[in-house]
Amino acid sequence: MKRNLIRTTIVAVAFAGGIAGGYLYRGRALASPPDGTSTAIPPSPDAVPPSPDAAPASPGAQAANAPMPTASLPGFSAIVQRYGPAVVNVSVTGTTKASLSGTPFGQVDPNDPFFQFFRHFGIPQQQGPQITRGLGSGFIVRSDGLILTNAHVVDGASKVVVKLTDKREFPAKVVGIDKTTDVAVLKIDAKGLPIVKLGDPRRVRVGDWVLAIGSPFGFENSATAGIVSARGRTLPDAGYVPFLQTDVAVNPGNSGGPLFDAAGEVVGINSQIYSQSGGYMGLSFAIPIDVATHVEDQILAHGKVVRGRLGVTIQDVNQDLANSFGLPRPEGALVSSVQKDSAAAKAGLKPGDVILSMDQKPITASSELPPRVADLAPGTRVRLEVWRDHQKRDVEVKVGEAKDEMVSSIGEHGKAQGKLGIQVRPLAPQERKQAGVDGGLLVEGVQGPAARAGIEPGDVLLALNGTPVKDVDQLRGLLSKAGKHVALLVERGDARIFVPVDLG
Repeated sequence: MKRNLIRTTIVAVAFAGGIAGGYLYRGRALASPPDGTSTAIPPSPDAVPPSPDAAPASPGAQAANAPMPTASLPGFSAIVQRYGPAVVNVSVTGTTKASLSGTPFGQVDPNDPFFQFFRHFGIPQQQGPQITRGLGSGFIVRSDGLILTNAHVVDGASKVVVKLTDKREFPAKVVGIDKTTDVAVLKIDAKGLPIVKLGDPRRVRVGDWVLAIGSPFGFENSATAGIVSARGRTLPDAGYVPFLQTDVAVNPGNSGGPLFDAAGEVVGINSQIYSQSGGYMGLSFAIPIDVATHVEDQILAHGKVVRGRLGVTIQDVNQDLANSFGLPRPEGALVSSVQKDSAAAKAGLKPGDVILSMDQKPITASSELPPRVADLAPGTRVRLEVWRDHQKRDVEVKVGEAKDEMVSSIGEHGKAQGKLGIQVRPLAPQERKQAGVDGGLLVEGVQGPAARAGIEPGDVLLALNGTPVKDVDQLRGLLSKAGKHVALLVERGDARIFVPVDLG
């Protein structure tokens, strides 16, 4: 059964004056770590000590009978007491023209197997200008009133008010926002404010305890805890952010609040949840704090964020794609399209290239490439190791500048067995012009392995294993020489993606 899973940005919005559905590394701070302690789980009082006359066990038995490492439970009360006052409520008022739905890829079928769709948390409403009110969270990073929060909390707001835990309220100026990373910088006119201590998210390990403080559904300064579930998660419309995934309970209103580690240092900004209902379901995502402070520094220095850009669309390499391209193992970032006149195009990168490393640092997954490129200053020269035509080669690229656009990253898809099973025809001149391609074949019928792999009528077949397809005879020739696996580059709407097909 198909399910339409929803990623929710966790700020709730109320309309027409009424609240609906809930309210919605640099460690530069000088505060010292909290005095919180951890408590080891004691042994059971019923445990029986070994007899002194017992014969020594064999080394294998000793290993088998060795005690399991004891777990420790963090004491978060000291962190909440010390740094809770630096966590603030952010309330916003604005006017918006709302729509009933939206996705990062436009108006498309939410059951499309090529995508998993996400939409912002909100209350469905009628079209037209609406007065909106919302509530999120934030935290103070400088005692003179500098605050970090999420961009989606304050985007489009005509009025922003920050409320402290001592009940004081201040009008806030939006110094700058960066929608790409979902980070915003606010400033209030105050002195001597409590601040958080910033940590290093690169030291965070999967399984570490973490703590969130925020205002879920308007309940101020609420603390929830859990563990880090994964690192470096990439979401479809946030390719520049290697999210920290946690199972900390965050809900509408937690957006923009801090994620602390067990030492009381902020390692992330709670930003999004993955949900079928719009509420917490055990999958929460936080922006690493080093990403946020990098954005903060650029906003304060230049008023905007400047990022490096290659101009490619990439996707992960699964085992079927690795087999199709002759890669020894599934790794790297597969280039599915290259934008015209981009840095990548000028360097000679092609669809079907697999980027294996950048400046001799391996790219094991496609999600690693966008943030690394984004951190580079435009004009920087980098050397990419690329897999093309069953061999490695070096390509030097002069990095361009991103213009409020992302390097897209698209996940892997299913496999199938048997013959290819598609009916195609050449594109008419007008169709080629509309699609912006020189060749390509329009898919008119699908069955067998191509259908099981996700190919659909209306798709435009652009390439097979990286070789552009211009006519039917060429496609037959390429298939006759192909092995058991092929990778089809198809265009559907505005997206291009390699789809692996197992020919058996």
